[in-house]
Amino acid sequence: MENSSGKRTRYRWIVLLMIYVTYMIAGADRANIGVLIPVIRQDFNLSNTDVGALASLFYISYAIIQIPAGYLFQKFGVRKLLVGSMVLTSLATLVTGLAATTLQLKLARFVLGAAEGPINIGIVSTINRWFPPQEKGLATGVFMSSIKFAPAFVPPLCAFLMLHFGWREVFFIFGIPGFVCAALWYFLVRDDPSESKRCSPAEVAYIKDAPRQDGGDSTTQPKQVVSSRDWIDGLIRTRDVDLLQTNKEVLRSWNVWACALGYFFMVGITYTIMTWIPTYLVSVKHYSIMKMGLVASAPWVGAIVGNILGGWLSDRVFARRRKPVMLITSAATVLSMFALIHAPAAPLALSAMFFCVGVLLNLGYSTFLVYPMAIAAKERVPFTASIVNTAGSLGGAFTPFVVGVLLDKFSWTWVFGLLAATSLLTFVLVVSMIEPRVCTRFSDTATDVDALSGTTKSSSAP
Repeated sequence: MENSSGKRTRYRWIVLLMIYVTYMIAGADRANIGVLIPVIRQDFNLSNTDVGALASLFYISYAIIQIPAGYLFQKFGVRKLLVGSMVLTSLATLVTGLAATTLQLKLARFVLGAAEGPINIGIVSTINRWFPPQEKGLATGVFMSSIKFAPAFVPPLCAFLMLHFGWREVFFIFGIPGFVCAALWYFLVRDDPSESKRCSPAEVAYIKDAPRQDGGDSTTQPKQVVSSRDWIDGLIRTRDVDLLQTNKEVLRSWNVWACALGYFFMVGITYTIMTWIPTYLVSVKHYSIMKMGLVASAPWVGAIVGNILGGWLSDRVFARRRKPVMLITSAATVLSMFALIHAPAAPLALSAMFFCVGVLLNLGYSTFLVYPMAIAAKERVPFTASIVNTAGSLGGAFTPFVVGVLLDKFSWTWVFGLLAATSLLTFVLVVSMIEPRVCTRFSDTATDVDALSGTTKSSSAP
């Protein structure tokens, strides 16, 4: 029954809960193999390079699908395509448990990446439609924390299941929740809040017409009031900009490419930790499977805190400025990686260190995906976000593989040094970006943009 009351509902937070659960399940499906690798590599006689290839194959197919997925979401909408992607992800997870050869295992990971790839872009598009500007940073932080919550509970759960059943059964069990989540999404979430019977007209109006931070009319994209933080704007190079209105403008924007390259490096660091830390704990620190499972969850508990805290800082403390937390994260991660070279052996102390690394690495992690929402027109957000996410996926494919090659010849000191160097490059890239403050070039000619279908009610923009 349609909610037609004058009272403003808060259904967008139910949508955010669905986003969280959906991406948490997807994250668990991709993260479980990192915990199982110490046992799988014995069954299949895998080298470190082979292990790196398993991680890379997932992210190669994940990256390949990003831009086509962004186009399809823009053309056909999110709901049915996202549900299909969830179902295929669960099927690919189940099939992984049936792999009998190294080739079959690698193919299963490749298929899993292609199946899961569209979920990220679909969720970013959903957030862009379901949340007003002043809530997008927090919503994206919650969304990104879900992918970190999975590795927080996956290691101890996988270790328990593996010890009591076997590594194949882990994939069979992990494949089930995705089917349930797909059904819930189909019935509970619509592409636009105006299409949902559970979202009141007052909430739809709040989402679409929420006043900007300076109290201006949201349809005219006014400038932000920043008088109390002028010193920050000078430091982070805040500039008045026009929203990117065409794909050509998006492709020619250095800010988009700098954001994408920075995300390339940050995702590479994140998924190196996901892929390799369990092996590090077993082979270098000589932990048991259960002890490894508990300690390996520490950076991801920190990541949950970091993502949500970073989204709140970006929205509230820095008044929707995205660069400050991106700079804090990249600088702090450089120091964190050097600290890990001298990591303690005691499980409690190492867990505390990993927790701090997780918080610092993820303070600005989600803002790499919020940044396109601030610089591109709504109908260009899926395309812009797909570029950034493609770069991140390639980083997730490239870096764990390079780490595997390094470990076949060198020590973990080289690995942590590499990750510190890539984080330093991210800092330089973020410095080179501007902090956008929107002008009004298209405010009178491009209104009521549909971010998913690419249509407008009134537009003279190309």
